[in-house]
Amino acid sequence: MRLRFCLSGIGLSVVIWSLALGAGSWFYLYAQEQKAEPVIINGDTVEYSADAKEVTATGNVEIIYKGSKLTCKKLTVNTQTKEGVAEGNAKLEDAKGVIESSKIIYNFDTKKGIMADSEFRANPYFGKAKKMEKVSDAEFIALNGYATTCSFDKPHYRIGSKQINMFPKDKIQTKGDAFYLGNVPLLYLPQFNHSLKDPSMHVQVMPGKSKDWGVYALSAWRYNLTEHINGRVYFDVRQKLGTSEGFGANYDTAGFGKGDLKFYYTQERPDNLNLDTIATGTPTRYQRYLTRWRHKWDIDKQTNFISEFYKITDDRRKFLDSQSNMLKDYFYREYEKDSQPLSYALFHHSFAYSSLDFLMQKRVNHWFDQLEKLPEIRYTLPEFQINDSPFYFADSSTLVNFNKKASMAPQTAEDLTVTRFDTVNKLSLPMRVAFLNVSPFIKARETIYDKSADGSTLPGRAIFYAGADISTKFYRILNVKTNFLGLGLNGIRHIITPSVGYSYNPKPTVSANKLLQVDEIDLLSSSNAATLGLSNKLQTKRKDKSGNEVSVDLVDFDITTKYAFAPNISYGTTPVVLYNNSVVNSTDPTNKYKTGASISDVYFKYKILPYSWMRIEGDATYKHSGVPGDTDYVNYNHFSTVNYDINFDLAPERSFGLGQRYARKGQNQVTASFQWRLNPKWKFSIYERYNLKSYVDTTVSPNVSVGKCSLEQQITLSRNLHCWDVDLTLSNKKNEGSSIYVVFRLKAFPENEFGFNQSYNEPKSGS
Repeated sequence: MRLRFCLSGIGLSVVIWSLALGAGSWFYLYAQEQKAEPVIINGDTVEYSADAKEVTATGNVEIIYKGSKLTCKKLTVNTQTKEGVAEGNAKLEDAKGVIESSKIIYNFDTKKGIMADSEFRANPYFGKAKKMEKVSDAEFIALNGYATTCSFDKPHYRIGSKQINMFPKDKIQTKGDAFYLGNVPLLYLPQFNHSLKDPSMHVQVMPGKSKDWGVYALSAWRYNLTEHINGRVYFDVRQKLGTSEGFGANYDTAGFGKGDLKFYYTQERPDNLNLDTIATGTPTRYQRYLTRWRHKWDIDKQTNFISEFYKITDDRRKFLDSQSNMLKDYFYREYEKDSQPLSYALFHHSFAYSSLDFLMQKRVNHWFDQLEKLPEIRYTLPEFQINDSPFYFADSSTLVNFNKKASMAPQTAEDLTVTRFDTVNKLSLPMRVAFLNVSPFIKARETIYDKSADGSTLPGRAIFYAGADISTKFYRILNVKTNFLGLGLNGIRHIITPSVGYSYNPKPTVSANKLLQVDEIDLLSSSNAATLGLSNKLQTKRKDKSGNEVSVDLVDFDITTKYAFAPNISYGTTPVVLYNNSVVNSTDPTNKYKTGASISDVYFKYKILPYSWMRIEGDATYKHSGVPGDTDYVNYNHFSTVNYDINFDLAPERSFGLGQRYARKGQNQVTASFQWRLNPKWKFSIYERYNLKSYVDTTVSPNVSVGKCSLEQQITLSRNLHCWDVDLTLSNKKNEGSSIYVVFRLKAFPENEFGFNQSYNEPKSGS
């Protein structure tokens, strides 16, 4: 039986379908007005009392109103107060969660209610409580219960609490907590506050053991001060180094952008310190701390501001080990990505057709080999059409004051300070000539310095360019339709795109040896060369998951090189060293030779997708010819580097990969990875990195010789524990030894780990 009524203070509409009087009669009761959304009641028996203004339903009762659904065995609803009492397997559910109780008192209008002996599910949390109150559409309170992400009736773990404030799909807050593993209490907490929009838990503990640290335990406690400020408090213990502490904060302001701040401090005393060998007055404890601040502010759609600040104070580097690096010792993942992070402030504004950048870059840590720009102002005008003419104009202008300190190991004993203004203006005429896309251009470059290499004044340097960019496209369709070897070819289209870029410029009006060398702009000389490119693609049509035919690139293969028509002739001179210590135009002082070959290096890049589950990618460099005395001369007329990766994605969590990194006068490493889901409970994976030939590793100091050996091996066995995933890993790294570690990961929060690890995840800038 179905009853439909409207929760309105003005009217009531009831429709009853009954077999009353044995005649199958219909009875209708209409209200004069019906404006509110109706409540629909389904039940085995539905009765309405006009005197009591109540609707009573029994049996398999179901009531739906405003996206909420209530089921039970017996239901009584007052049509004036809109309050209902549900008994017998009562369940209340909506888009935000489910509550089950022996008895539910619920107001359909205010969406408030009281539940006794209840269970709740609000993804990703499950729980039980002696009493629950639904205080609004977006919040309910559970008293004397627990919360967990385990869906079992007897969960593997739970947080028992005196009070749980649940805001479905938003956050959870608890008070008077005890953390249970099974029925054993392990940890007591005064309160717990976690945003459901945040994939990480608040407590992070990572114990382990390593060669450099000994036995260690890294811990972090997440906090939420306000809706817009949260962060972490760190406390770490390392057997060989001592204790460390710090804090991090992420903030998001309404009008000034967002960012993060981190401070980390340790008073380190290495346990292997030999007090008899250190100099008198050298401290035995070393203060080391890192301060980092990053900020991003989108002022409007055209304007933004980005800044980063890194300050490292390291007494160990000062007194004990000049090669010491706190980033490397404590935050290796960050060090791998950037061993010398910059401190800068960048302001960017986009105009209708151009942009302006203002940069202040300061070397904060004196041992960093960094170039200061105080300031750099850059104006960029991309190519745009001049009115209705066929001509296009582009401009790039930069004013910068460079500063390099003597401690950066410059090419002279003096500090390098120079102000440079550089502007490049280009005029082009794109056109179509027969089947060719041709874009001839002329370009002028003017560079002004405040002083020369010897400190004297000098006129502005001018360089004039002329050239053209030419490209075209050819294609042919081959009527090849076959499923040979499962390739699923439905026709093949072969596309060839050749391109030539030619540029000529005479000698600059000021030679490079009169300039302070900062970057490649100061080394510009005459040039008469063409850049050659050839792209090949093989395409076919295949059906996607929806059954629609789409174009697929089977093969994508690119070749590029440069051809010099009139190479410069140079004689033995002193090599030029840039600010980053890279050597340019290294020479043999006993020979006369060309500084460039007729054809320079040839670069290859390819991607092959024969099947949807197979991918082959790689690149290679062929050294065509070189200069006697060049440090890389031994590689010429050979492939100097070859890299490739082959990946097989056979099914979800079933894949295999093979790769190689080859350098002719360097390393030759093969990598292999394999992961296989054995069944819903178990997964196996292995990673191997093997060196095939001996080489000298120049990335460490002092340089070391590496022979044929396994550089790294990891074997991992993963077990599905319902609400947890656990990884057991055997790791073996050259020069670091073997280790076994275990990682526990909550499925509800996959970014959170409890296990053996050596560093925290790198914070995200501006988050």
